[in-house]
Amino acid sequence: MTRAAIQYIPLSSAYLCQDCSCVGNCAEQCPACASTVLLALAGVLDREEEELEPALAYGRVLAA
Repeated sequence: MTRAAIQYIPLSSAYLCQDCSCVGNCAEQCPACASTVLLALAGVLDREEEELEPALAYGRVLAA
């Protein structure tokens, strides 16, 4: 693939079309099919890490 063919869209302006599954950078309509059913990907993918609960410690139980 040539460098000219490589394109990128910043996550903050990436929208997924729920009709044709294409990603574009227009919040108004899909550039591929003109659908207006779009999902802002930053809201789904750009999340802060959730604080995980400490793992439970399991010990070996010896039979007496």
